[in-house]
Amino acid sequence: MTDEPWTVLRLLQWTTEFFQKRGSDSPRLDAEVLLAHARQCSRIELYTAFEEQPDAEQRAAFRELVRRRGEGTPVAQLVGYKEFYSLRFRVDENTLIPRPETEHVVIEAIDCAKAMAVTDRPLQVADVGTGSGAIAIALAVHLPEAEVTAIDLSEAALEIARWNASQHAVQDRIRFVHGDLLADVSQPALFDLICSNPPYVSEQEYEQLDRSVRDHEPRSALVAGEDGTEVIKRLMAESYPRLNPGGRLIIELSPMIAGACEELADQISELGDLRFVKDLAGHRRVLSLRRI
Repeated sequence: MTDEPWTVLRLLQWTTEFFQKRGSDSPRLDAEVLLAHARQCSRIELYTAFEEQPDAEQRAAFRELVRRRGEGTPVAQLVGYKEFYSLRFRVDENTLIPRPETEHVVIEAIDCAKAMAVTDRPLQVADVGTGSGAIAIALAVHLPEAEVTAIDLSEAALEIARWNASQHAVQDRIRFVHGDLLADVSQPALFDLICSNPPYVSEQEYEQLDRSVRDHEPRSALVAGEDGTEVIKRLMAESYPRLNPGGRLIIELSPMIAGACEELADQISELGDLRFVKDLAGHRRVLSLRRI
């Protein structure tokens, strides 16, 4: 038995090894985020405090966080927030946790908005299935000329999104709508950009998801149906009549259904200029279509 003190560095080293054994994809990052949360400091501050010994209250808080993370609770839900596109978003069990691949939707939307060069009116943007509001708010922050409509079927998720919008001071430019896809959106009649990270997991794939996702994030925001393309098919059909000519539909999807989604898009003559945006691993992650 060692009498070595539990310094910040030792806690991080032990916890990193513990999370590695539990199968975490980012064990060191998980350990740092949780310890910083327990100490109520930033992650960067840990690097100047390696030799410090957290007090008993901080160690107790950290132990509880580590226990729950070891049982599968996502780090974002333990600390109550997730960084996305350099912005902080509150999350809970009612929302998906924003992921890096979804940032490709934001990048594609911003690039398309700049190319449209709409100057005589506000740019009209929709975020379908907004969840925590990550896409809608990131676009409102980076496209100050835009008016954004954020839609979700979950009223609980919309409450989180409204709170996040207020934190980033864009609540006056975001209209929140409780509804299923675009069916309950009456105004505006037409959009320049329709963005979405819709459910695209098949029933079979859902059973194979990591338990930290399956047990802690809303099933309705993940599962589309037997094929995984069901919601995307509906979204394509509802979107093209609601796009201005030259407007774009931008959808995150699984690389496994990229081919099937391309076939669905080919069946809609009003949508063209199909292109895929690849993620950092080179997989087709975002489908972008233009209203002809």
